[in-house]
Amino acid sequence: MVTTESLLAFAAMSLVVIAIPGPSVLFVVGRALAHGRRTALATVLGNLLGCYALVLAVALGLGALVQSSATVFTAVKLAGAAYLVYLGVQASATVTACEPT
Repeated sequence: MVTTESLLAFAAMSLVVIAIPGPSVLFVVGRALAHGRRTALATVLGNLLGCYALVLAVALGLGALVQSSATVFTAVKLAGAAYLVYLGVQASATVTACEPT
């Protein structure tokens, strides 16, 4: 049985975590300020679809596989790092192309 103290501590921490905006919220706000409402809504939709894909992968057992295998976990980390590098290169190319000559 959960004690009242534990329940109150959990409720307080849940409130704090919910009140603090995460990276997704900050990203959407940044996109809204830079590009407008339509782009922000598309960003929200993309984030939602990404979250659903993650939930689906875990529901299918991929989370347990990644947790149990160091090789698979390393492969996922390296794939994520490679994707971040790709996004950085794309963003850099976009900024360079937009600069006046």
